[in-house]
Amino acid sequence: MSDDTRAATLQFGDNVVLALLLGDHDRHLLRLEQGLGVRLSCRGNRIAVNGEPERVRVARAAITALYQQAERGITIDSGEVDSAIRLATSSWAEALMERPMAMQNAALGSSHDEPRLPLADLPAIRTRRGPIAARSAGQAAYMDMLSRMDMVFGIGPAGTGKTYLAVAQAVAMLQNGQVDRIVLSRPAVEAGERLGFLPGDMKDKIDPYLRPLYDALHDMMPGDQVVRRMATGEIEVAPLAFMRGRTLAHAAVILDEAQNTTTAQMKMFLTRMGHGTRMVITGDLSQVDLPNGVTSGLRDAVETLEGLPGIGITRFQSADVVRHPLVARIVDAYDQRAAAARDMSRTRARRENDGTSK
Repeated sequence: MSDDTRAATLQFGDNVVLALLLGDHDRHLLRLEQGLGVRLSCRGNRIAVNGEPERVRVARAAITALYQQAERGITIDSGEVDSAIRLATSSWAEALMERPMAMQNAALGSSHDEPRLPLADLPAIRTRRGPIAARSAGQAAYMDMLSRMDMVFGIGPAGTGKTYLAVAQAVAMLQNGQVDRIVLSRPAVEAGERLGFLPGDMKDKIDPYLRPLYDALHDMMPGDQVVRRMATGEIEVAPLAFMRGRTLAHAAVILDEAQNTTTAQMKMFLTRMGHGTRMVITGDLSQVDLPNGVTSGLRDAVETLEGLPGIGITRFQSADVVRHPLVARIVDAYDQRAAAARDMSRTRARRENDGTSK
């Protein structure tokens, strides 16, 4: 591998694996070119990279990480390529790569002289169905927190993997014997619906609200195992109202859609924590379905608890969205509109104050 600042040549030992990285008709190579802002060309078992020095360095990291994934048997598709691009170009990923994993248990800050980690060695959650790797820098930071902190808040837009990764960590801890059970919960308040108007018995009424949690569980372990563990109580899925009065010990507990809790509900939930328990609270503060004038318990909890030892908070951005690329653009468009509305409101209030003072 040459080390010219504007050009690099990467040589790989297995042409079959390299073909998986390149994709049909080199479509992954083209996607990497567009996403990383470099020129890429492949001859034999070599990929030549040309471009600005920093972009060349980032491209080398992304391509090397993808090749290592292909070597391990991971299918390289457009999603994996996009993930490599996001991680390689993100400043959060740079911060994680600047220090060894052991240093991530320390406070923020590290020496720039420490060796870098390759992208492929960023945090992963290992379940019996295989490892789940970070697909954005925000996910990498979140997964690191999940492995270390007793209580973690994951806040951000839809499609960033907040709930999915929390369930993956809970399943991994259950399978490794670190906890005795998993408790998954959601508030039953969505888009103006009320449970009493839904058909069926109580289970029929609450199941639609809990379906995303069931889906995540079935991704992590065989369906018959999910059913068996739910029957024995090792996995419990219940609405938030069922948590009152309980103490949850030696458990992995997840509260999803927490933006729809009231402050009283959130305090009730957080104080259920017992010995040996890990809690994860996820939500999107831009999608609050509470009545007007009711403060979101998630917003209040973050403002109240941020900075307390043992509590970690990850704020996801639109760049961390790992669904269709259009989802990130939609999130940005709504955020920009909301920001413009806030600016207009401030300007109007300022003009009114100026008129009053005169």
